[in-house]
Amino acid sequence: MPAQDDFFPPFEFLAARNWTDYALVDSGDGSKLEQFGPYRLIRPEPEAVWQPALPHSEWQKAAATYKPSPEENGGHWEYARKLPERWQMTYQDLHFWVQTSSSRHLGVFPEQACQWDWADQVIQKSASHPKVLNLFGYSGLATLAAARSGAQVTHLDASRKVVTWANDNQALSGLKDLPIRWIIDDALKFVQREARRGSRYQGIILDPPKFGRGPKGEVWEFYKLIPNLLQACQQILDPHPLFVQMTAYAVKASAATLYYAMEEIMRPYSGVTHCGEIGLREQSAGRFLSTAIYARWTSLNLD
Repeated sequence: MPAQDDFFPPFEFLAARNWTDYALVDSGDGSKLEQFGPYRLIRPEPEAVWQPALPHSEWQKAAATYKPSPEENGGHWEYARKLPERWQMTYQDLHFWVQTSSSRHLGVFPEQACQWDWADQVIQKSASHPKVLNLFGYSGLATLAAARSGAQVTHLDASRKVVTWANDNQALSGLKDLPIRWIIDDALKFVQREARRGSRYQGIILDPPKFGRGPKGEVWEFYKLIPNLLQACQQILDPHPLFVQMTAYAVKASAATLYYAMEEIMRPYSGVTHCGEIGLREQSAGRFLSTAIYARWTSLNLD
């Protein structure tokens, strides 16, 4: 009979460590105080149920605060002083634009940097130029990181606006010559078409939202469609896959949920799956603020 610990998936807490242009300055009372380049901003954070570590005077230095509305995902920014329409930020050698808009999001999920770094490590260690599919690719930072590391990347998002944003980030980073294919489409429909065409990928990055819409109004709901998407992704995997990486935000699921879903689709292949939470560590009190759950599989030994 296996030992008791063998019943539990390998679990890790991961925090982005290599930022210079971003910081989680403090958090508490359902909010987080963040530094995006030269500007401090306040955004809602339901996970921050503790008290702020810094005095109120530090929070008052914020240039803008996002005020949520009663409707899910609704709200607006309130400005203490004028901000530029957009401004530049840098992560290592990636350069990108951020901006405030009707959404609380600014064009970068800073905690995802640990996922970019992991994919970078896998791609570089593979000593090849793997074909990688990035689904729900948003403003393109995972795509640019993977392509910079040597991958041939297909980037897909349902929003023409954010794909244009990703193109702007590619130009800003001086990476226009990298092999990136930009696609505006519904993720599930595209993957199903790729399977019929016989397309194969060595790596897949998935960052599905809780809810969204495709370019033709297709409705995406995480729990209803993620099983179908994962099964479709299995059909487009290369016979010798390199990695699959999945992150989920704002869903009522545990990392174990993603772990077992990943294990199921990767069962035909020899590799290792890990899962856990990704997040940010405060400058103020050193607390780990969990923002998402993840699971990732690779055929490589990264030890």
